[in-house]
Amino acid sequence: MENIVVIGSQWGDEGKGKIVDILTEKADLIVRFQGGNNAGHTLVVNNKTFIFHLIPSGILHQEKMCLIGNGVVLDPQVLCAEIDALAKENIFITPKRLKISKKTHIIMPYHKLLDTLREQFKSGKDKIGTTGRGIGPCYEDKMARVGIRAGDFQNLSLLKEKIKKALVEKNVLFRNLYNHPGLSEEEVFQEIKPVTQRLVNYLADVSSEIEQAQRENKVVLFEGAQGTHLDIDHGTYPFVTSSNTVAANAATGSGTSARNLKRIVAIVKAYTTRVGSGPFPTEDEGPCGDFLQQKGAEFGATTGRKRRCGWLDMVILRESLRLNGPTELAITKLDVLGGLEEIKICTSYKYKGETIYYPPQEENGLAEVTPIYQSLPGWKEDISKITKYKDLPENAKKYLQTIENILGIPIKIISVGPSREQTIWRE
Repeated sequence: MENIVVIGSQWGDEGKGKIVDILTEKADLIVRFQGGNNAGHTLVVNNKTFIFHLIPSGILHQEKMCLIGNGVVLDPQVLCAEIDALAKENIFITPKRLKISKKTHIIMPYHKLLDTLREQFKSGKDKIGTTGRGIGPCYEDKMARVGIRAGDFQNLSLLKEKIKKALVEKNVLFRNLYNHPGLSEEEVFQEIKPVTQRLVNYLADVSSEIEQAQRENKVVLFEGAQGTHLDIDHGTYPFVTSSNTVAANAATGSGTSARNLKRIVAIVKAYTTRVGSGPFPTEDEGPCGDFLQQKGAEFGATTGRKRRCGWLDMVILRESLRLNGPTELAITKLDVLGGLEEIKICTSYKYKGETIYYPPQEENGLAEVTPIYQSLPGWKEDISKITKYKDLPENAKKYLQTIENILGIPIKIISVGPSREQTIWRE
């Protein structure tokens, strides 16, 4: 039995969707364990592009089962829209192929409204750059123990009562702080009722499904969203997401033992990107950053926002290794670097007069560091059609070897384009 955890090691957008998709060939179950539809995973299969926000990326493998774990916050309307979009492509998502934990918390209309009003209320540097999808407010209700869970879909009278309780506090905020008339229990219930009735057949005990698969020596693949440095505890707070994105949460967010997480694959984009606000030490706001943004088509899969681009940051990656304990790395978008005369790697920071090799722990300390770079020669060749490591340009190999030497972790997968076939496997 080999369980696999796939996590992002930067600020998200590392290309986890493609890696999950190709690793799914070796898996039997694929589990999404955290986050919501504020993440987007883009896959290109047979020259067709698919973008998933909630359904695990492995769903395109018709014989595989996908699970949505208790650590996810689920917008049922978005999930139904994804199911319908796939049906138009003759990919039919039945309850035999997709199961939702009864413990999964549900994003309600008032969560999305609160998220949007809050961000509008803030000004300037106080804006976090939230997607407005209701993710944070849903996790807040979870912690406040007033959340609505997928299992509540089985009891509509209970669901209606819980909506009523949740709106008591929400409407005080809407009316008295945000100058909004608020929402009624009935309008929220009627909006959500059709999708609850549609999804009730997808509910399951996900923890038991995973346990049974493990007893049968099946391979379970755990898929995370966002990236390590958006983790609510360990990321660049307050410019973070609302959940734990690190590998250990694969156990908590799906209902299995941490002892079962044997293989951890950290996805590393060959350069660094970030969407929205927050410190980004290696950001390049000049021609090289523009080159990476344009050649890499760096736009958020969820928001469409242009991604900020810069050089690979080993300080950030060292912290990711410390937090996740990966057994291997998967490098994505290596092809995007082709055409640069010089490629930089940040090896350490200057911070308060000292050289440091891990990010400072103080809030916003990352905004006060100066990156220290190592320069490497670039390559001109187009590597997007290369399928064997030995055929890569020498300077591309040197770049990869430098990453391995600094981090001490082997690179096993190299992506040189968006499609499944544009992948180099290393033994």
